[in-house]
Amino acid sequence: MTDRTAAVTRETAETDIEVTLDVDGDGESTVDTGVGFFDHMLDSFATHGLFDLTVHCDGDLEIDDHHTVEDVAITLGEALAEALGEKRGIRRFADRRVPLDEAVAGVVVDVSGRPYFAFDGEFSQGRVGGLTSHMAKHFCRSLATNAGLTLHVEVDGENAHHEIEALFKGLARALDDATRIDERRSDVASTKGEL
Repeated sequence: MTDRTAAVTRETAETDIEVTLDVDGDGESTVDTGVGFFDHMLDSFATHGLFDLTVHCDGDLEIDDHHTVEDVAITLGEALAEALGEKRGIRRFADRRVPLDEAVAGVVVDVSGRPYFAFDGEFSQGRVGGLTSHMAKHFCRSLATNAGLTLHVEVDGENAHHEIEALFKGLARALDDATRIDERRSDVASTKGEL
C-alpha cells in the first residue's frame, strides 16, 4: 500500500497553520491551536480515527475562535484529500452513531469528491471552554468542503461538551471506516471510474 500521508500549511493574515496527517496511523497526536477544548477534540479525532495528526495554529484569538477553527478545518480537509489521492481501494461510505452519556451523534460520510454538508440538531450551550459551540458545525462544513466529502451529521443531548465530543468521535470513526482499504478492490468504488 502506498503511503497515505500529507503535510499542508496555510498562512493568511488571520492564521498560520501547519498540519501533518497519516491516515494509516496509530492515533498519535500533537495539537496546539490555542483553544483548549478544540485541541481536545482534535486529539480525540486522531485517537478514535487512528490517524496520526499534528496541528499547530497561531491564530487571531484576540478576535475570537472563528478563524482558528475554520482554517484548521480547511487545512485538515486539504491534507485528507491529498493523503487519499485517487482514493483507490477505499470503502468510500460509512455510517457511525456514537453516544457520550446523554448525548448521541450520528455521522454519515461518502468520500465522494463532491462536497456537501447537512446538519440536524442544536448544541445545548453556547460555549465549551474557549470554543463557541456552533464552530463544531462550521468545522465539519469546512472539512467536508475541502476534503471533498458528502457529510451528514446529527446531534442530540443536554450538554454541549458531550454533544460536540460525540460528534468528533463519530466523525473520526466514520472517516476511519470510509478510508480503509478494501482488499477486494483495486480500483475506485464508483461506476464513473474515479472519485
